[in-house]
Amino acid sequence: MEWTRLRVLDLAPGETYAHACGESEWIVLPLSGACEVRCAETSPTPPPPDSRGSAPDPARRQDPARAAFERTGRAEPGTGSGDGAPDRVRGGAPVSGRGRVGEGPAGIFRLRGRSGVFAGPTDFAYVPRDARAEIASADGGRFALVGARCERRLPARYGPADAVPVELRGAGQCSRQVHNFAAADAFPCDRLIAVEVLTPGGNWSSYPPHKHDEHHPGEESRLEEVYFYEIAPHGDTPGVGYQRVTPSPAGKTDVLAEVRSGDVVLIPDGWHGPSIAAPGHDMYYLNVMAGPDPTREWLIRDHPDHAWIRGAWAGQEVDPRLPLNRPAPRPEETP
Repeated sequence: MEWTRLRVLDLAPGETYAHACGESEWIVLPLSGACEVRCAETSPTPPPPDSRGSAPDPARRQDPARAAFERTGRAEPGTGSGDGAPDRVRGGAPVSGRGRVGEGPAGIFRLRGRSGVFAGPTDFAYVPRDARAEIASADGGRFALVGARCERRLPARYGPADAVPVELRGAGQCSRQVHNFAAADAFPCDRLIAVEVLTPGGNWSSYPPHKHDEHHPGEESRLEEVYFYEIAPHGDTPGVGYQRVTPSPAGKTDVLAEVRSGDVVLIPDGWHGPSIAAPGHDMYYLNVMAGPDPTREWLIRDHPDHAWIRGAWAGQEVDPRLPLNRPAPRPEETP
């Protein structure tokens, strides 16, 4: 992927992971467990020569940690890392953690985290480009590093969980819950847009199918996207879901994927949706988006064959299973 970045870390108790931000901005997002994020500035990386970013990056090509990650789908603990977006990530069982909360000394952020992705929003830490970070977890856990190639260097910051906007989208069997922790209008970044979506078992989300792969001012943004999934099990039965992407005029991406916990679907272009949660298995996905447009905004265009479904929601109630582990947010009509 040209703009978006994703790494998922499984840290054992007491383990520390070293991360070089390079030309990308990053958010450290606990999936399960608590951690401490230590951020230090490094020498700036020269920005790309143009917004298309066509020039190669020799440092990234030669980074052995990144090469190992792309081969195995797993980040190697205790090594420096460049940018990367895997097509599949597998991890071990989550381990919950505890820790002091918020900002510590300069450049240190202590994240309370959460017991798991279905336990509500989490706090997080923003780390700028041209910085180095260490993620340390006293009790162990699982952590997502979501990023985007960018030009501006913004300050490192702490994002509290209680400031994350939560909304309910859709209605009936299209109901879902969205944590807009790094939405374009919720948290300042240079290019990165990231949200979490929770879909009750049996429901469809990311629906109607929509796209954001062409630049139409005021109507549609150019944003590539990464979906990272966690699917709730039922007893000893692992969870499963499905993701559909169909070709658009701007590209040829055509995917029908069965997804399980730890899987990733890359969407450089195309109409994407639905994301289908199997009955009895709640679905979580983390969306990471970025693109070349001069304005950081999320503008989508619905598939013309399916956009009518929005009108049907007016006569339906939001799924009563929502919200999941969160005081009721205000229902929204946003797409």
